Amino acid sequence: MTNPTAYVVTLIAAPGVLDNAAIDRVRTTLPAAQAPVWLAEGEAADIFFTLGAGIDQRDLAERLRSLSGGMIDVAMQPAGNRRKRLFLADMDSTMIQQECIDELADFVGLKTHVAAITERAMRGEIAFEPALRQRVALLKGLTVKVIDEVIEKRIVLTPGARTLVATMRANGVRTCMVSGGFTLFTDRIATMIGFDETRANTLTLDGDRLAGTVKEPIFGRNAKRATLIELRARLGLGQNDTLAAGDGANDMDMIAEAGFGVAYRAKPKVAAAAASRIDHGDLTALLYVQGYRRDEFVQR
Repeated sequence: MTNPTAYVVTLIAAPGVLDNAAIDRVRTTLPAAQAPVWLAEGEAADIFFTLGAGIDQRDLAERLRSLSGGMIDVAMQPAGNRRKRLFLADMDSTMIQQECIDELADFVGLKTHVAAITERAMRGEIAFEPALRQRVALLKGLTVKVIDEVIEKRIVLTPGARTLVATMRANGVRTCMVSGGFTLFTDRIATMIGFDETRANTLTLDGDRLAGTVKEPIFGRNAKRATLIELRARLGLGQNDTLAAGDGANDMDMIAEAGFGVAYRAKPKVAAAAASRIDHGDLTALLYVQGYRRDEFVQR
């Protein structure tokens, strides 16, 4: 399956949703489609096919999504080199279900205001760096102990996060969580999930309180992409050996730079730009798109 025209489409759904009828609808649309290969019965399957000249991969993927009735994720890629050796992922609203800065703002009565700025930044409507400085300034005077409370009581890992990272690391993959958030969160959350390393912004402190500023330069969109390139070079890997996932506008360059970039439950602008997206599945979908079977997952 290493011929340049050999492709695979991976269908992923909630357990029990993916059936033979759905698979048959997809197979009839694909040129020279082979019999499905089940990765998890009723949940995920690969279909290998031949992508002919003049067929637009993105348009074909959209047609397949429409056939599924909006309930099945569709990931399409060349059939070779699917299992990656470097994985980078965003934290907020990707590896965890919250935006940490919004939760901090709740302690100063500004969650609604800060969350609105966060949403605009993640949608790409405003620049990330000034938006981050603006939000951090509103947190001035907040005690550092609040971060412990947010992590312990409010942060929820995205389903599949630990299994995804544990499985990839068990298969020799280097993993790095890259966040426009803050090291006071990422260092602990990366350990909770099992990442090898993490990169993020550093909040400045005034004693045991937030000073209302962030250390420059800000770790944002360009820095995420630069981290992928740096780690790839350090490990001696090619572009096709890399996987990246995120949801916001500051993830777009990293997603585009990766050999397989995924918009995970992403903002509309990000989902539209990414070559692949996961809208419904949990984070184990990123294992299925690499061809891992359910019985190969490492549970944590």
